[in-house]
Amino acid sequence: MNIRPNIKTGKSVCPHDCPSACALEVELLDEHTIGRVRGSKDNSYTLGVICEKVGRYAERIHHPDRLLHPLKRKGAKGDGQWQRLSWDDAMGEVAEAFLKAEERYGALSVWPYYYAGTMGLVMRDGINRLRHVKKYSGMYDTFCVALSWPGFLAGCGRMTGSDPREMQKSDLIVIWGTNPVNTQVNVMTHASLARKTRGAKIACVDVYDTGTMKQADVKMIIRPGTDGALACAVMHVLFRDGYADRAYLEKYTDVPREFEAHLQSRSPEWAAAICGCPAAEIEAFAKLIGQTERTYLRIGYGFTRSRNGSVNMHAVTAIAAVTGSWQHEGGGAFHSNSGMYKWNKTLIEGLECRDPSIRQLDQSRIGPVLLNNPYDLAGGPPVTAMIMQNTNPASVAPDQTKVRQGLMRDDLFLCVHEQFMTETAQLADIVLPATMFLEHDDIYQGGGHQHIMLGAKLVEAPGECRNNHEVIADLARRVGAKHQGFDMTPRELIDWTLKNSNRPDLEKLEQETWIDVQQDFETAHFLNGFGHPDGKFRFKPDWQAARFKPGIGPFGPVGDIPPMPDHWGVIEEATETYPFRLATSPARTFLNSTFNETPSSRKREGRPTVFVHPEDLAAQGLKDGDKVRLGSARGVVTLHAKVMDGIRRGVLIAESIWPNDAFEDGKGINTLTGCDQPAPAAGGVFHDNRVWLKPA
Repeated sequence: MNIRPNIKTGKSVCPHDCPSACALEVELLDEHTIGRVRGSKDNSYTLGVICEKVGRYAERIHHPDRLLHPLKRKGAKGDGQWQRLSWDDAMGEVAEAFLKAEERYGALSVWPYYYAGTMGLVMRDGINRLRHVKKYSGMYDTFCVALSWPGFLAGCGRMTGSDPREMQKSDLIVIWGTNPVNTQVNVMTHASLARKTRGAKIACVDVYDTGTMKQADVKMIIRPGTDGALACAVMHVLFRDGYADRAYLEKYTDVPREFEAHLQSRSPEWAAAICGCPAAEIEAFAKLIGQTERTYLRIGYGFTRSRNGSVNMHAVTAIAAVTGSWQHEGGGAFHSNSGMYKWNKTLIEGLECRDPSIRQLDQSRIGPVLLNNPYDLAGGPPVTAMIMQNTNPASVAPDQTKVRQGLMRDDLFLCVHEQFMTETAQLADIVLPATMFLEHDDIYQGGGHQHIMLGAKLVEAPGECRNNHEVIADLARRVGAKHQGFDMTPRELIDWTLKNSNRPDLEKLEQETWIDVQQDFETAHFLNGFGHPDGKFRFKPDWQAARFKPGIGPFGPVGDIPPMPDHWGVIEEATETYPFRLATSPARTFLNSTFNETPSSRKREGRPTVFVHPEDLAAQGLKDGDKVRLGSARGVVTLHAKVMDGIRRGVLIAESIWPNDAFEDGKGINTLTGCDQPAPAAGGVFHDNRVWLKPA
């Protein structure tokens, strides 16, 4: 797909929650209309490649079902009856509800709730400025990184890693616990270049035969939540067979000899019994890593969304420390570069007004919070007023039944600022129409790469859509919140943030569109030391320290986390009642609940399905395409079975997230998922569920 000649082209950034954060070129047909969208060939990470769903973005931005005007609920919640009203009246009602809640219960009864529907720093995070100035309840965001980041930091001490473009110079790329064909396509771009130019091999570790695994040379299909066992067996072989770099270990790691002794009993046979992967395959995989200096571990997020997710992440990162592959270009490990940007978001978030004593309510436990669980409310008042931006918890949050019950409370006032009438918006009192990324200015960082990027406003928004900053600033004025940031434009906030983060100013960024801020080789590869005070990679981390979050304090017990990498058996293991393990993995043309409103995405995905091993399907007296029910301790959903032999017996995969109304009974897949708070610091456990499977 090429940008057509004689059509104006604008540059932008994909705003969606994907580590690729692709640099874009967008056809501008007129001041309101876009045409084709493609990846920028000039960006050294995007390299002209973007996912198919963003390539069809015109279908989404010009969708006939976009919200265009403020709406007020008529009748009971969820009845679908609305009346149009003016922005002034709508914002007046929101402000009045917030002030009434504050007067009756105090400021903590108001809970601004948001997430990553946009990754723009101004539009995503500006809601916190209102929160901090008004002393509303905080939100501890646990959907995405609350398990993966503590696991990576436990060993490395800093959230950076080898330049992801170095995959092109690798001889073995191990894609572990992620499916970039579906979720971050540029990983495949760079891995494929290594294969083409160097003859590099691609290995994939996952719980089913994903689109990524279909392109791999080495396929390691394991049971969900058993990555730590596989990683330990790999390292057992590395030590046993002389592939461990002992000089590197002595210089750069904390307890290498104690760790080697610990691994002596973690043999491939031991791991095979846990993860389901044959011992011979584990042996071969380990030797391939050991024999390849330039081994690059590209570590994902999905495999950490398990009750032992942090421990599994730590175990996988330890492999690069045992081999010393960090020393080589094209070697080492990468999870995220988010720790290298070091933004000063004082004005965006109003950080100077933040009170660390204010309670932080767990994002993933929105159901129990809204059902007034005393534990979740931290001894404080109930939540009686909310504004939501960039998220759809009625579909994406775990334990969906409780979420819906909480949102349906008659005494809860809910304002949803959205682009479409989502499941959450359907339960709101006031719905406000929101802009999309091409309709406002914002700034972005690449978690999966190394660029600061400008996403400038390219087209006018339809109808009466307003951006997040406008809505929050308007609400702030009405509820008496005063802060310099409310009086600034998005461009002014971007410029101030850049300058005060020791980065080039907005004028410079506007000239270049993106700026490469990759760390030097020695820093990125931790050759100047890891991020802990002693500069050592920690095989024996301080898990207690991971409990403490700024402004939150100790969060959840560490429990019996293994002191060194291991298989930690706290997952929802199958039982006689619930004989299957279910992971709700991401679909190719949906991104959480985004894009599941676009016809082409719906057509490609077909219908809600669950992948089942053929022998498991036969044992249930079922065949491919049959309607089935899945049940957990939290609820039941109805969907269709799809046979798949690239999966371990006893494992089910439901690629998601389909809209709730795509299911026969209107209950989405997260009806089945739990909102536990696993050690060390809570986090969403979307891929860790035991369920039963029965004919519908």
